[in-house]
Amino acid sequence: MSRIFVALAAVLLCASLGWSAKMAPSEVRWMDYSKALDTAKVTPKLILVSLYADWCIPCLVMEKTVYSDASVVGLLNSRFYPVRLNAESQDSIICDGHKKTVNRCFFDVWELNALPAFVLVAPKGMSILTVVDSMSPDEMQLLLYQFIEKQKEWFER
Repeated sequence: MSRIFVALAAVLLCASLGWSAKMAPSEVRWMDYSKALDTAKVTPKLILVSLYADWCIPCLVMEKTVYSDASVVGLLNSRFYPVRLNAESQDSIICDGHKKTVNRCFFDVWELNALPAFVLVAPKGMSILTVVDSMSPDEMQLLLYQFIEKQKEWFER
């Protein structure tokens, strides 16, 4: 009887571990902007900055769909330093060599005017390009692959 109980417990444990692994959402490992800049100088990768605001409905949709997609999460975590910044933040950061608030970087340096927005930053800290658009997981994955394809030439910036 005890062997049956142990076997049943083992089966239930394995099943629950397998179920929880499938149910656990994969998460983007968002980094602090300054830490991403410092880390990229030592171990070069592109920095992908995702700009949002609490009131931005497409940003919230992307948070639930794009940033929980396993393929997107895998690409962001392995090939980029992902950073999330609130576009309305008054925290100071260095953007393209200028110390400004995130909000002023959004408008003055990156010349953005809508959300969601993305800034691709080279390992040396200079912005490469900006994108303003809400995307599906497939669209984001395609965009990330395009960035990866061109990264060698962008590392020089």
